[in-house]
Amino acid sequence: MSLAAASWRAIGTTVDVLVLDGDVDLARAAVTLVLDAADRAYSRFRADSELSRIQARPEAEVTVSALLGEAIDAALRGARLTDGLVDPTIGRALRLAGYDADFRSLLDRSEPLVARIEAIPGWRAITWDPSHRRLRLPAGIELDLGATGKALIVDRAVVAAAAAVGPAAGVLVSVGGDIAIAGRLPDDGWRILLAEDSATPPDAGGEVVSIRDGALATSSTVVRRWRRGAVSLHHLIDPRTGAPAAGPWRTATVAAATCVDANVAATAAIVLGDEAVAWLEATGLPARLVAIDGRVERVGGWPLPDLAVIASTGPAGQTATA
Repeated sequence: MSLAAASWRAIGTTVDVLVLDGDVDLARAAVTLVLDAADRAYSRFRADSELSRIQARPEAEVTVSALLGEAIDAALRGARLTDGLVDPTIGRALRLAGYDADFRSLLDRSEPLVARIEAIPGWRAITWDPSHRRLRLPAGIELDLGATGKALIVDRAVVAAAAAVGPAAGVLVSVGGDIAIAGRLPDDGWRILLAEDSATPPDAGGEVVSIRDGALATSSTVVRRWRRGAVSLHHLIDPRTGAPAAGPWRTATVAAATCVDANVAATAAIVLGDEAVAWLEATGLPARLVAIDGRVERVGGWPLPDLAVIASTGPAGQTATA
């Protein structure tokens, strides 16, 4: 049994691919194609992306590509399931908060930011016909598909990588710490270090979980933070206020059957704040919450550190999550 790994940066984050008894170069090539296609379809940082071109034509009704349509479907489904806690119409709020370029470039800025908080239009303002992939965005709406779009990449990439390496191999794909697995498993399952920064080395100290199917996603206010003057901001916008979420949790990790579902639940938990534990318990998804003060809350059967195996509800790994 052999394990090969590839790691690189793409779409502003860290990408990790692990292959059990297979060709990691084939898996990496398959994942790269998925990443590139998604970046061209719905990056809000590329003026030539399909999404950017559509947003430059407010009120126009357009037919979108199959990939952008899938991303819009995922985003609107997440909004429905969370009653708007995860809302794709936060794009303008993110831009006004200073997140208007690839994250790494934000860290080089130091000029003060004049914060402007506006009401979020809300996902119901979008006109979307999924059967014909017809979209109309009212003037003033800017979409950000980040909450579900990165997770959708993971779900698509793990399928592509598994097809590339064949049924005798196993694959783990992590994009910025959002993880999914497919195919064969290591004897003890895929072991994942729970870290708040996806750049953390997988052999670093900390809590580890072992997972045997599905996906794992983490939302956090810790890593994607930036400072403009005296103001510290992060990327998780509360659609109810238009400002960065200010609840008691700094990190939420959720296991689910797909990375999109795990990411939707993790993001909603951060935004929901004090009510997150009860909400997560109602979903039945295993989750691990880290409070601002470092306290850890385990929900829905998430195991204690000495019993850290998540059952078949969902996850994957051997790399840090965040």
